Amino acid sequence: MPSEKEKMLAGERYDASDPELVAAREHANALTREYNRTDPSETDTRQALIEDLFSSVGPDCHVEPPFRCDYGEHIHVGEGFYANFDCVVLDVCRVDIGDDCLLGPGVHIYTATHPLDPDERRSGVEYGKPVSIGDNVWVGGQAVINPGVTIGDDAVIGSGAVVTDDVPAGAVVQGNPASVVRKIED
Repeated sequence: MPSEKEKMLAGERYDASDPELVAAREHANALTREYNRTDPSETDTRQALIEDLFSSVGPDCHVEPPFRCDYGEHIHVGEGFYANFDCVVLDVCRVDIGDDCLLGPGVHIYTATHPLDPDERRSGVEYGKPVSIGDNVWVGGQAVINPGVTIGDDAVIGSGAVVTDDVPAGAVVQGNPASVVRKIED
């Protein structure tokens, strides 16, 4: 029988009140609270905390406080990653972010979702879908990346966009729901 964590990571319905998951969220909460209290001059402390929080971190990773996440351990970021102030990552499933990606202030990335059926939703079960962001992606401030979305390399997500579908490589998207407004030419 798979654990609730195994079901969660597989994108199956799971019970978020499972003690193992509660403990993991509390651990992430403690690390993010400590991280968010650091001074900008504490670069070594910040780096160590992010490396403890995230599953994998490429070189030259910068996350401006405050930052929030569910677990942290399902977040993978590449080289040259930058997240501006007030970013949130709900990582009940894996979140992969490539090299040289920029997140503007207030960007939210969601893997968590809930059943549409109200009775099932009231029961407390949840599920998730992974998010993947390619290399050299710029996500403008206040954009929201929804569960299950894949963003191709070199894409640009306009500020305030709500991304509900995959974004092709080299595309510029904006709006709610986000749609391709043009392709980036070499």
